[in-house]
Order: sequence, then C-alpha cells, then structure tokens
Amino acid sequence: MTTVRNVVRFWIPLSFTWFFMAAEGPFLHMIIARLDNAKYNLAAFGLAFVIAMLIESPVINLLSAGVALAKDRLAVERLKKFMIWMNVLVTVGMIIVVIPPVFTFISYDVIGLIPEIGERLYIGLALMIPWPGAIGIRRFYQGLLIRNNKTRIVAYGTVVRLAVIGISAVMLATLTEADGIVVGTASMSIAVLFETAATYLMARKVMAGYDRQEIADCEPPPSNKKIISFYTPLALTSTINFIMMPILSYFMNKAPDAIASLAVIPVINSFTFLFRSFGFSFQEVGIAFLGDDNRTYPQVKIVAKNITIVTTLVMALVVFTPLAGFVFEDIIGLTPELAEFARIPLMFMVVMPLTSAIFALQRAILIAEHQTIHVTIAALIEVSAVTIIMALLVAFSDINGAIGAGIAMTVARFFANSYTGATSVKVRKLWMARTED
Repeated sequence: MTTVRNVVRFWIPLSFTWFFMAAEGPFLHMIIARLDNAKYNLAAFGLAFVIAMLIESPVINLLSAGVALAKDRLAVERLKKFMIWMNVLVTVGMIIVVIPPVFTFISYDVIGLIPEIGERLYIGLALMIPWPGAIGIRRFYQGLLIRNNKTRIVAYGTVVRLAVIGISAVMLATLTEADGIVVGTASMSIAVLFETAATYLMARKVMAGYDRQEIADCEPPPSNKKIISFYTPLALTSTINFIMMPILSYFMNKAPDAIASLAVIPVINSFTFLFRSFGFSFQEVGIAFLGDDNRTYPQVKIVAKNITIVTTLVMALVVFTPLAGFVFEDIIGLTPELAEFARIPLMFMVVMPLTSAIFALQRAILIAEHQTIHVTIAALIEVSAVTIIMALLVAFSDINGAIGAGIAMTVARFFANSYTGATSVKVRKLWMARTED
C-alpha cells in the first residue's frame, strides 16, 4: 500500500534535482552582475536563455513521456527513435536562429533590441547550440530512471551539472576576460553536456534491464501515431509556456525603464524558480503514482499541499523582510538601484510557489489519464492572459515593464490553474466511477 512516506521518499531526490537546476540561474547572475557591463550582459543572458529554452521546449516532456509510456523493451525502443528525431529537430532550430539574417530579424526587427544587447545575445545563442539536443537526450534517460524508481540517480546527474557549471563559470570569470554573456552561456552548455553523459552512463543498468526482456513478454508497443497524439500536446504546452518570456520581453522593451526591466526579470524569475522548483518536480511523481494506481491520489495530494504551504511561506519570509535586500544586493550582486527596482514585481510573484505543486498535480492527473490536450489548453490560457494584460498595461499605464510582468504572470497563472483544476476534477470523478464498478 502506498503511504505518504513512500510519496515523499520518491519525490525528495527529484525535488533536489529541480532545486539544483533552479540554483544555477541565480549563481550565474551573481557572477555576471559582478563583471563589466552587468546590465547589458544580464539582459542578453536572460534573452539567450529564454530563446534557447523556447527552441528546446519540444523535448522537455520526453521525461514525462518516458515515465508514462516506457512500460517494456518494445515501448522504450519506439520512444528512443522518437527522441532522436525530436533532438535533431530542436538542434536544427537552434542553428537556424543564429543564421545572421534570421537573428537580425528576431532581435532587432521583432524585439527591437539595442546593439549593446543584441551583439551579446548573438554570441550567447551561438554558444548554446548544443544545449537543446543534450537536454532532450538527458530527459529521455531521466524518464526511464524515474519510471524504474531510480530518482536518486537523477539527482546525482544534476549534482554533476551544478559542479561543472560552477567550475566553468568561475574559471571563465577569473582566468579570462570573457564578457558576462560568454561566462553564462558557455558554462551552461558545458555543464549540460557533462550531465547528459553522466545520466546516460548511470542509466545503462536500467537500459540493460529493458534489453533482457523477452519480446514475447512485452505488450504491443505504442504506435508512432499514439506517441505523437500523446506527446504533441505536451510539446506544444512547453513551447507555448516558453513563448511567454519572449512576449514579456517584447512588451517590457516598450514600457518605461526597459533596460532595467530586461535586466531584473531574469533574476526575479530565477529567484522565484528556486521556490517553485519543489512544486515543478512533483509532476513526474504524480504521473508515476497515479499512472499505476489512481487510488493513491489522497496520499499524493497531501504531499502536494504541504509543498505549496512551506515553499510559499519561506519565499514570503524572504520577500517581505530585509532578507530581500541582502539576497539581491549582497548575494546575487545587483546594484542597490536594480535591487530596489526588483522589489515590487517580486512582491506580486510571491504567490507563484502556492500554485506550483498543485498545478503539477493537476497536470499529472491529466497526463496519467492521457488527456494531454487539456494541459495544452491551460498553457494557451496562461499565455493569452499574459499577452492581453501586458498589452493593456503598456498601452494604458505608465508602470514599468518589470512590475507589469509580475502582475501579468501572477494573474495568468491563476486562470491556468482554474482550468486544470476543473478538468482534473472530472478525471477524478471518472476514477471514482471506475472504482465503484
């Protein structure tokens, strides 16, 4: 019988994995903020990360696909081929973005960047070409590890990534005269390549277990059509979610205090992600438990609720006390002006951790039931709300872009949560009906 303790033990390594990933952003911001031309480099680094994540987004949910579908040898073989094609696709996409005419159109004609940011952004994107493909391979093998209850191994791979990113960034910052954008993006690419290699090596035993399975004992593998129908909404969801930051960047660039807003929003997002990461990590937990036995829902829900309460209270403790100044000025290294500039949007976003674990659980319910289309609709609702709110604020108010972004992201997440909450309730009623039958 599944207990709350079982769920917590399964989740803890994944929570550390996401926390370590969340920590790399503030760490790199700390270093970039202490180098020359910090404002331009922070803005360029934030944009490079957003664009790379947008291109990478179709492969992010290979992890969830592995957890949900990798039941036996034939299923894994079919998923692996699918993963390879997806990684080729996103790598080509990354190369296309750094073709000079394409880059010029995106950065100068669409976003409207100034040369001081645009030139740095180009360098950063070129250095991140290996990023999306490596992420796709890593997440595929992480999904297999989670499916086979090897969540601790997933955390080990992330420790490798964090160690490499720390060593690379410090060496580039102290031993070279590299610009901040180079320090940040080169360190990220090097680190994710090491993490991917480590995850692949640590997943060999799991892969060997699949290889030993007799084909006669396997269920018919999911067809390519089934994989695509299951995965396409998830890929679209990730892409839609990551479109949000370019949209925000576009509107912030047209609002008052554009450069300061572009500089601090990546820092704010990285900081809030530290707290939200504990909730984000819960999606795969929900899929793993609910996909096998939806009667475990009460135990899974208890853990999700406790995560939301603790992370929200801790973040509020930082944001609404003098600790905020200490974190942003003394630890991250923002100037007092930029730290003060970040304070108000950060207050609006203090409720974001409150939504993360519950949102992850709601999505897990839908994915476990293979109703992935509702996950996509929720993402569309969220991005549409962000776009409308930012357009209205830019057109009819004088508030700066950072505050506008904080308001827009918070309100939009409320709408998305409301939709996934309503649809996941319908799925749970369906589960109850099956149990009674």
